[in-house]
Amino acid sequence: MLCTIEYEKNLFIASVNMEEEDIFDIFGDEFEDNSRAQKKRRMEDVEEQIITDNESRAKHLLSQLEKAVAEIEEPKVEEPEITVESEIVEISAETSVKEESKKDADISFEKSFREIPRVQILSLPAVGCIHQVAVPPNHTYVAPAPLASYTALEFPFPLDSFQKEAIACVEHGESVLVSAHTSSGKTVVALYAISLAFRERQRVVYTSPIKALSNQKYRELCQKFSDVGLLTGDVTINPSGSCLVMTTEILRSMLYRGSELLREVGWVIFDEIHYMRDKERGVVWEESIILLPDSVRYIFLSATIPNASQFAEWITFLHKQNCHVISTEFRPVPLQHYVYPAGGDGIYLVLNENGEFLEERFQQAMKTIGKGASLTSTDKRGRKGGVVQKSGNNFYLAGSALHKLIRLIMERQLSPVIVFSFSRKECEVQAMEISSLDLTDSREKLLIQDVFCNAIALLSEEDRKLPQIESLLPILKNGIGIHHSGLLPIIKEALFATETFSMGLNMPAKTVLFTAVRKFDGKVHRWLSSGEYIQMSGRAGRRGLDKRGVVILVLESSIGADIAKNIIKGDADPLNSEFRLTYNMVLNLFRVEGINPEFMLERSFFQFQKYSTMPALYEKAEKIRMEFENVIVTKENELLGYVNVKKDIEKLQEKMLAYITKANYIAPFLLPGRLLHIRTQHDVFGWGVLINFRKIYCKRKNLEVNPEFVVDVLLPVSNASYTGKGDIECLRPAVPGQKAKIEIVPILLHCISKISSIRVRYPIDLKNDDSKNSVLNTLTEVKRRFPESEGGIPLLDPIKDMKINDEEFIEMHNRVELLKSSIEQMDITKDPLFEDYLEKYEEKQQLLNKWNEANENLKNTKNLMHLDELHRRKRVLRALGYATKQDVITLKGRVACEISVADELLLTEMLFEGIFNELSAEKCASLLSCFVCQEKVESAELPPEFRDLLNSLHKIAKRVAQATLEANLEIDETDYLQSFKPYMMQVVHAWCLGESFSKITGMTTIFEGSIIRCIRRLEELLREMASAAKAMGNEDLEAKFNNACSCMKRDIIFAASLYL
Repeated sequence: MLCTIEYEKNLFIASVNMEEEDIFDIFGDEFEDNSRAQKKRRMEDVEEQIITDNESRAKHLLSQLEKAVAEIEEPKVEEPEITVESEIVEISAETSVKEESKKDADISFEKSFREIPRVQILSLPAVGCIHQVAVPPNHTYVAPAPLASYTALEFPFPLDSFQKEAIACVEHGESVLVSAHTSSGKTVVALYAISLAFRERQRVVYTSPIKALSNQKYRELCQKFSDVGLLTGDVTINPSGSCLVMTTEILRSMLYRGSELLREVGWVIFDEIHYMRDKERGVVWEESIILLPDSVRYIFLSATIPNASQFAEWITFLHKQNCHVISTEFRPVPLQHYVYPAGGDGIYLVLNENGEFLEERFQQAMKTIGKGASLTSTDKRGRKGGVVQKSGNNFYLAGSALHKLIRLIMERQLSPVIVFSFSRKECEVQAMEISSLDLTDSREKLLIQDVFCNAIALLSEEDRKLPQIESLLPILKNGIGIHHSGLLPIIKEALFATETFSMGLNMPAKTVLFTAVRKFDGKVHRWLSSGEYIQMSGRAGRRGLDKRGVVILVLESSIGADIAKNIIKGDADPLNSEFRLTYNMVLNLFRVEGINPEFMLERSFFQFQKYSTMPALYEKAEKIRMEFENVIVTKENELLGYVNVKKDIEKLQEKMLAYITKANYIAPFLLPGRLLHIRTQHDVFGWGVLINFRKIYCKRKNLEVNPEFVVDVLLPVSNASYTGKGDIECLRPAVPGQKAKIEIVPILLHCISKISSIRVRYPIDLKNDDSKNSVLNTLTEVKRRFPESEGGIPLLDPIKDMKINDEEFIEMHNRVELLKSSIEQMDITKDPLFEDYLEKYEEKQQLLNKWNEANENLKNTKNLMHLDELHRRKRVLRALGYATKQDVITLKGRVACEISVADELLLTEMLFEGIFNELSAEKCASLLSCFVCQEKVESAELPPEFRDLLNSLHKIAKRVAQATLEANLEIDETDYLQSFKPYMMQVVHAWCLGESFSKITGMTTIFEGSIIRCIRRLEELLREMASAAKAMGNEDLEAKFNNACSCMKRDIIFAASLYL
């Protein structure tokens, strides 16, 4: 058998011509055979720490490659541990390049790259789309012949090119990723794969990111196929069906438990695979794809993603099979993009169906912003009547302007229209503001009423009188619908939507309208990203009905053409891994035969994406090394002595500056007009003019801290970095030669690096740009009079002028003077070519720093990411008794494996502490609601009985937090405790006792839909808790949790989906 290693493009992957179970040996210690894996699990904890050493991890890839070759050439009974030194050595400038090349020889991966097997990416001829295929190493690819007919499923319409290409791949039994715009017809490929699986008597799994999409897909498939099942956790229909629709979480759970059903699966379809980049749930996709067997074939349906081929390479690497990429930018219904300037008189086409950005039209639109009405005007009674209004952190289109715009859409026959808002409150407010519009005739009104009444017919009479239901029918009859996460699930089938609507529910329209171009994402108020815009605007245009789709973007204020162009015409978001470790994942992998958590880390898309950057990093390091070798420094040793003394001076001056900027020393000299030199950790801003000096008091965790002193400085900054807020961390220095923007910036004292003895006069009113620019001119004149070549702007003497008489400071001051004197005595400083020598020395030193940085990046890329975190999590599990030192799972660990909805460690600790033993079923549900409540509301203080329950939770949570801290994992105990929200405790308790939904909605300000979502998630958690109690052998507790489930499952909260 022969080990081959090759390198191509920006990707390298290692592999060996071995038996299937041996192929992972070369990727690290974690992929050794089972006997060696078991030995490793029996190692002592101290030995594990040796394995976790970062340097060892940095060497593991190359080490295992050579080990594989050694095993092949000289088989031995005991495998020797072969170590390849790859230490990256910090070197000094005077060390010879020849010596350093020996030390760093093992960083050179050139030989390794030539030998590492590649995942080949082949481009295949295709018309109307791009067809690529990722091929395993040492595999000869044979292209599938075009299909004369579609034997598994015939379609009653002509197929597009990309559909034909993808179906041909499916017919030949090869995996495929289809990347195309929304509503382009990707589902056709999935339908063919299902039909093919039925023909071959195989089962097929169809996964989707959310239950609503699963329900809708189940209904669609039932209309086409006879044997379809649904598994979403709370709904199970025909679980033995040949085609099973399920959420990805259900698939992952089945994989961890080794479900027999999966042995019969021939195809797995991942719908909306771009959801893998979701920060919270994206890891579930990665786990499922990694754990699926190599015998399965895959269909991945995705919106357009720029790195589709990289994802296909990963699939080929994981499962050693061809994976095709069929991608197209073609839209069956082309889009026209318009902007509507707030206050303007119409819409302006800025991007036509050919993808051309019409900048002249855009600039015309910008000139009309705010002309029609004041953006924030009010009437005589003080009521808001402007074009744009503000709600919380978001601006949105006011009712009158929206009313006008909807009428314009109707007059131009551009309906139906989806209107995207960026908060639930705005969505409801805007829908009510245009509710007076009558967009339907009498026949349509009757039809809407019949459909709506049929939809709510299964609800109780009391639930049908809920305010949200009664208030919705009148606006629905007028042709206006609402959809957001706070709505009751049964009435979410509407058109007026928040951005969550764009996930994939099949609700296209002719026009899409954005009521704002900025959104608050929970942290900052920012522009829409191009990826968000592409995903939502893709709902415009109905195939077979519209010649073109229309997208209208409301601009509430003037924005640059570059920003607008980037939003409207920008690229889709790449598919990047959001892989993260969880305790549930680690414990479940302890239970899976033949693999371990390291297996999951090594094969994650996150790690794969890191590996793919290594060739470029290597080439960068090699390029810097060659530049470093070519720099010749004269009198290098003498220059080294000079530089070391200069470094000592700089260190002392930094310590002295810390004295000088203490408030008690600097405050008397912080007078208006004083010139201050400003420097942050990353940038040097230079000289500015002091305007004001003040104290501020900051609060952290509701505790008052010592006051901080802030100086307001009129400072030249980069025009491009200024966003309207004077945050020094967000600003950048003015660029020489470019026009600067001078603004008043608040700055902390530690950012002052020099204090001038000069003060300048400035205008009293600094609100307008002319006044500020006059100060900038004064500053420029001062710099001209005191050039750097003659000593620069004069400074205050810290001893003579500022009267700092601290003994330690004076000692440092004298030491600096002594070192300066020693520099003057050096022969090298008297050499006429000293400046030239020094310039070359600094150039070489900079290259050395870059070289070391590049090598460090290369070493970190080789390291297995998350490995340190994994070992720390293992320490937590051992400390709390979930696993042994040999990674053998305990009873506690098996119990924790049953819990994935919420914090598995804390819940398991509460189970073993007996917290739930003496509680009623209703109180158990009430306490567990703290784990699933995501809303934060202002509420009255909890009654003592509920407060005591919360305190018992917090007591154990502190113990878990302490174990986490002791394992050197980052955790903020206060934030951790606050993550368990008690705002639904009383609501859940009342619901379990039989109160009506209308009654419990009056107990809180939380949206009705959010209450339902919380209680449904709680029911899922209770089912997991019942399974955990069963694993403990506690039948009474199992029955109690099941009883709590029964109490909750009633009425509108658990009303069946209209799709089922």
